[in-house]
Amino acid sequence: MAQYRSYIICTSPRSGSTLLCKLLQSTRIAGVPDSHFHQPSVSSWLEDHGLSADQYDGEHDMLVAVLDAAIAYGSGNTGIFGLRLQQHSFDFLLEKLGLLFPNSVSDAGRLQAAFGQILFIHLTRADKLEQAVSRLKAEQSGLWHKTADGKDLERLSAPRELAYDAPKIAQHVAEMTQADKDWEDWFAREALTPMRISYDDLSRNPSRILSDILEELGLDKSVSDGITPATAKLSDDISRSWVERFRAESSM
Repeated sequence: MAQYRSYIICTSPRSGSTLLCKLLQSTRIAGVPDSHFHQPSVSSWLEDHGLSADQYDGEHDMLVAVLDAAIAYGSGNTGIFGLRLQQHSFDFLLEKLGLLFPNSVSDAGRLQAAFGQILFIHLTRADKLEQAVSRLKAEQSGLWHKTADGKDLERLSAPRELAYDAPKIAQHVAEMTQADKDWEDWFAREALTPMRISYDDLSRNPSRILSDILEELGLDKSVSDGITPATAKLSDDISRSWVERFRAESSM
């Protein structure tokens, strides 16, 4: 019997979350985890789920429809809902859940009222410099993810020429460090103990990490056998040279 009705992957960009979401989806028993509330905007949520604002009398009805649609899609007929959350939209989601569940007095209570018993998963990347370089390259190239066979999986913009940018790298390092701190502070404030997963462990042994999550969810962990990553790393010689250059310049 599953112990949870849902799980939330609490993370930041370029942490390996797309790899993890694809692995979990591939099991066919752990929902369809994704950023179902990615932008802090109700109109964006409606659009993402194929809904139109003129169908509803007001924001409350819109939010009910969005929540129902997100849960239906993110569960994928498996009985368990998967969600990826990043800090840029987290407070907005909590605010809107507060309108739907005004009697819930805590953040965790509002999330549980919406999604049932939740396993919180904190996915982090220890090397913030590598994470920052990965983000800068994705922003410049437009390519955020590619499939295991090298094809584009997620391209968000036309490519620009790659150019080393130390101030932008430093900005991303600071932002991602703060995002980790914000998650840790929130877990402490809500008295939650998340399941902790590192990018390095996920990259080295995705099958074991997948098995561990399924077991924690109360699902059949043997389903992880034979499931292989659907995404490929984007790190290359350029990534490594930017990391080395930034470290060298920072130590001067």
